[in-house]
Amino acid sequence: MTDISRWIERHAGFQPDKIALRFQGEETSYAELATQIDAAARALTGRLGLKRGDRIAWLGYNAPEMIVLLFAAARTGLIFVPLNWRLAAPEHRHILADCGASVLFATRDFAAGVAAALPAGCKLIGVEQPIGGNPSLAELLADSGRALDRVGDASRPLLIVYTSGTTGQPKGAVLTQEALLWNALNSVHMHDMRADDHVLTVLPMFHVGGLNIQTTPALYMGATVTLHPRFEPGATLQSFAVDRPTLTVQVPATMQALIAHPGWASAGLSSLRAVATGSTDVPLPLIEAFHARKVPVIQIYGSTETGPVAIYQRGEDAVATAGSIGRRGLHTEIRIVDGEGHDVVQGTAGEVLVRGKHVASGYWNAPETSAKTFDEGWFRSGDIALEDEHGWFWFKDRIRNVIISGGENVYPAELERVLRDVPGVVEAAVVARPDARWGAVPVAVVVRDKNSPIDRADVLAAFEGRLARYKHPKDVIFTDALPRNAMGKVRIEEVGALAQGAHAAAS
Repeated sequence: MTDISRWIERHAGFQPDKIALRFQGEETSYAELATQIDAAARALTGRLGLKRGDRIAWLGYNAPEMIVLLFAAARTGLIFVPLNWRLAAPEHRHILADCGASVLFATRDFAAGVAAALPAGCKLIGVEQPIGGNPSLAELLADSGRALDRVGDASRPLLIVYTSGTTGQPKGAVLTQEALLWNALNSVHMHDMRADDHVLTVLPMFHVGGLNIQTTPALYMGATVTLHPRFEPGATLQSFAVDRPTLTVQVPATMQALIAHPGWASAGLSSLRAVATGSTDVPLPLIEAFHARKVPVIQIYGSTETGPVAIYQRGEDAVATAGSIGRRGLHTEIRIVDGEGHDVVQGTAGEVLVRGKHVASGYWNAPETSAKTFDEGWFRSGDIALEDEHGWFWFKDRIRNVIISGGENVYPAELERVLRDVPGVVEAAVVARPDARWGAVPVAVVVRDKNSPIDRADVLAAFEGRLARYKHPKDVIFTDALPRNAMGKVRIEEVGALAQGAHAAAS
């Protein structure tokens, strides 16, 4: 298979005037997008002198130029590295140095802040305006240079997407062009995606969730994508009513923001065929709120390393199997294994292993970590799930979060689902605390509403009759906020330290 920029070229041939991208009131047809990709490819290899295998990075909110550079990289054999704009300058410097980026394209919102963080050998190119004597991306596209040799192909790396690094330095998962194709095929099946679909992308495309659950699959299908620079609940609700998308991806945090917005009750959602969600354990009340508005919510399970589309529901199953993460994908193999790597009996919880052509080839510049995580093509997810007798998968927790108390496995996510239902609890995390008798016990670390009178006894009472006694938290620690990383994920190690410190202070 040739490089995936052919997707755009072929659609431009079949339907040149079809709208590919909408962004801030401007529309780009497939013919125009193909022309822009060609110009970018010529500029990258001509004006900038980049060679196959070189890395180019992007720092900025969602924008059409991000899509243009991705497909131009595919055509020229370059590797695209989208940076998380929530990270600090030293974190950007680490990633740029780790991947050995030759060029960083930065929008005006971030260019000044990242300039001092550039490692040696990395050139800074402003997207909208020149920086430090270098031409802007806009100027490069207008004067793209020499004729182009097409050197990209499906087997070559296209994306390095850095994980959030909750337990250490971020790791760069390497996805080939072929991986994006097979991920797109899974997504097409998941969404029953068609060329007349209209995808609304509000999640950041520096994640595979924002980039690859619907956006690149929609471009594979010749559909239309409306991009928002970043998520804003009011703008998203307005887009539902005015732009009338048929598909969108929302994570639990954005779903909650939409539901809590004053415009939720009157928002026009009738165009939506489905909302896809995932990223973490999805609270059932969020799913039910969309179902009450006649919008199916289809869950997806995956990670940066799986492209991410691996396990998923489809629209017709959304209501009947609400809470499930779905079935194994059309082009995906799944195993559930025990601690020794043996397949478990159906209905038994174990680690999720994923294999398929959409799975990353490994981590950039990290052979030892890659060897531990990718075994004969199987990606060890570090997640616990079970498959029921009907082939539906149910997420339990992360392996590193599991608490072994008195020889029994306690899954913090199961306790956190109970805590979400407690009036006055804003958010909570359950962590392990060493215990002389049981080895470890679960402890709830809770952020309560500032106007709520709930206390320790109220929280503990919520577990009575809902979970087995050995699963109940043995203590409740109240705090003002849960520590989070730049991706918004809770730093479990810091929550554990918080629980330990509170216990030591009370002893």
